[in-house]
Amino acid sequence: MNVVPASAVASLTELYAGGWNPSPPIVEEVARILADVAARGDAAVVEYTRRFDDGGFDLTRLRRPIPTAAQSRSQIPSDVAQALEVAKERVARFHERQRQPDIAYVEEDGTRYALARRPLRSVAVYAPRASAAVAILMGVVPAKIAGVARTIVLSPAPAGSQNVAALFAAALCGADEFYAVGGAQAVAAAAFGTPSLAAVDKIVGRGGLWTTEAKRQLAGRCGTDALSGPVEVLVVADDGASSEFVVGELLAQAECPDVTRLAVISESRPLLEAVAQLIDTLDLATLDGMRGAGEAIATHCKLIEATTREELFEVVNRFAPAYLCLQVRDATAYLERVHAAGTVFVGDMTPLVSGEYLAGISRVAPTAGTARFASSLSLADFTKTFSVVENSVERAANDAALLAALAEFDDLPHHAETARMRFGN
Repeated sequence: MNVVPASAVASLTELYAGGWNPSPPIVEEVARILADVAARGDAAVVEYTRRFDDGGFDLTRLRRPIPTAAQSRSQIPSDVAQALEVAKERVARFHERQRQPDIAYVEEDGTRYALARRPLRSVAVYAPRASAAVAILMGVVPAKIAGVARTIVLSPAPAGSQNVAALFAAALCGADEFYAVGGAQAVAAAAFGTPSLAAVDKIVGRGGLWTTEAKRQLAGRCGTDALSGPVEVLVVADDGASSEFVVGELLAQAECPDVTRLAVISESRPLLEAVAQLIDTLDLATLDGMRGAGEAIATHCKLIEATTREELFEVVNRFAPAYLCLQVRDATAYLERVHAAGTVFVGDMTPLVSGEYLAGISRVAPTAGTARFASSLSLADFTKTFSVVENSVERAANDAALLAALAEFDDLPHHAETARMRFGN
């Protein structure tokens, strides 16, 4: 592989191509699915699920009963069950610490202010087939901690199968309902509601192109989290980093079917050359699951040399990756200059796989460069805040003339009158 200088902006255009830009056919087809589900409800959900996932799907397969954790635990390998239990506890601990108290205070003139937080009433957690069990934990657990009364799971099951691990996870974290459906039709059903699936206030969870585009089109109709589609990873490495660890992260992410942007940036040319040589000498065709990884890395990965620390962080924050790996000695100094990333993995001992499964953080992170302004899934995604103000008589009297002046300046005479009328002037 070739090493690209950080100053070669033209060579990094694809890396910097932020924004959610699905192809027009996907946008059009998703729009049709949403409209059809809104119009025909369950019948449309069944039709699209038969077309895309399971030719034998019918309405009786839509909602799955959630067994007790004890019942489903015996049906999966003991070590997998134990790992999911550890993940659940870590997700809970991380999100419990995100609780924020309401704000309330009284000013000297007696006017009262408050910022109140309330849980959403209902949330759908989308859990794609790959790693569905962990995705359920990462969505349902914080929803329950936030106080969401009804939390449902949307998770496609191929050919009518049952994902027992997913059902175990749903039981473990107290999910209220489980629907074996995915894709744009599942998102539409949760947003509009059907006779078999009541609508929710918000839909969260990482999905593919179709589900993410469905969430984008439903903005305003139903709440959604940040757009989270194809994989984006940037590894920042210094001259003390292990080239094997760096390449290991690239190979791991190349396993993902929807990988788009992979990059390594360093001020150390020898480190980058070691990474390039290791990639070039790997016999990817002989590695389990790596048949397409060589092509994925060759197509999507960039090795970037920065000549200064300023140049390095210009690339980091312009890339705005969903996942940022800091394989450097003084990570604190680097973290202080990171302004755009979904999740940051610090040090040689923190591979991305820990965040995917056991770290307790959410793996639902903004992609397509949207980490410049969007955040990873957190407890705040399951609550709504609203402001409260109660004027004192003194405040209302003192503000009446000022309010009237501003309203009349904006040619809003009735606004002005509402301020004056309380005091007969």
